[in-house]
Amino acid sequence: MEPLLYSIIKKQSLHELLETFYKCIGLPVQVLDENGEILDQFGEAHSYCKIFKRFVPKSDSCTKMHSNASKLAMSLGETYIFSCHSNLNHIVFPLANNNILLGSILAGPFIMDAPDSLLLSDISKKYNIPTVSILEMYEEAGTLPVFEPSKVTYISRMLYYMCSGLVTDSKNQFVMNHNKLYQQSKINESIQMYKASPHVNAASYPYEKEKALITKLKTGDTEKSKALLNDLLGYVFFAEGNNLEVVKSRALELSALLSRAAIEGGATSDSILRINNQFLMDLQNVKTLDDLCYKLQETIDVFTECMFNYIPTKSNEITKKAIRYISKNFSHPLSLEEVANHVHLNPAYFSTLFKQSTGSSFKEYLNMVRIEESKRLLANTDHSIIDIALATGFEDQSYFSKVFKKYTGLTPKQYR
Repeated sequence: MEPLLYSIIKKQSLHELLETFYKCIGLPVQVLDENGEILDQFGEAHSYCKIFKRFVPKSDSCTKMHSNASKLAMSLGETYIFSCHSNLNHIVFPLANNNILLGSILAGPFIMDAPDSLLLSDISKKYNIPTVSILEMYEEAGTLPVFEPSKVTYISRMLYYMCSGLVTDSKNQFVMNHNKLYQQSKINESIQMYKASPHVNAASYPYEKEKALITKLKTGDTEKSKALLNDLLGYVFFAEGNNLEVVKSRALELSALLSRAAIEGGATSDSILRINNQFLMDLQNVKTLDDLCYKLQETIDVFTECMFNYIPTKSNEITKKAIRYISKNFSHPLSLEEVANHVHLNPAYFSTLFKQSTGSSFKEYLNMVRIEESKRLLANTDHSIIDIALATGFEDQSYFSKVFKKYTGLTPKQYR
């Protein structure tokens, strides 16, 4: 029966890839299945390994070690350089589809320095290898490929670039896994910083960093936006622990703030509304804190793209002035005529101009701003639904509920 890997990637393509790598680098290379079994290879098994395998129990086999290394590489989202149980080095690149390991490319063995007695002293005791065999292994170790660490990095990088395009879903998943791990490390750094600070407690939410995040988003600085987001998430974990539902509530509040910032930065309201609603739907299916944090980072990317792919026009400054006025006054009865007067335009002309610039009518845009604020209040306060409706500029609860469901697909009670 054909291995699952070959139903996704052509066998001949993998064979040619291995041949190219081997001819260029001179390092033995193999295609492994999901269990670590060899499917194809270039370069013979090294004599050092052949001697060593005679003393290794099945529970500690090379096949098992290679399979475990492949799984770890998949979770890391990149090639993985590791030292095996015989103290030799390998590079593994996982081949996956939809985050399911199908197999891997394994390059090695090699060493990064000239062999010495330390290479064998530990394993001789661990696996009870006779002195005669250890001496044979030491002699064979002298014929192992030797690459200095800097070159190993380049070989690893080459393997990644050669293999990452074999499965499109695999490449996307690797990038996501790698980014998630990086984000986790930054959030953990933030948590430790808050724990170590004598001036920070669970009640002192860093609003100044929230304001800085909004400012960086408006200026299109995605890297600093993400850094500030990770800092805020670190505070939430520090203050609330690993309570997924509590962090979801904070995420909803942040999403509402970011969406308003994106619109004020020039993004069209209908695009931001669609993004925010998609985030809300995605949030229903999020099961882990890591996925939730990464979803927020993705949202920052999309918001920024919407702002800076926006094509400025002569009316842009007028529209922004109107948007700023709406942002400050949406909680009060607000009419098209009042906002048109604020920007010194005829109401009919302003209505047309606003729709062209934002993609939404004045009424649709005003309702969206009010709904975004109501989402924040529903998620983070105990105010009644009628009080929230009135606080965000709606005249009654019935109309508020109708508009809320139109924009989010949920009633205010369901959202809460």
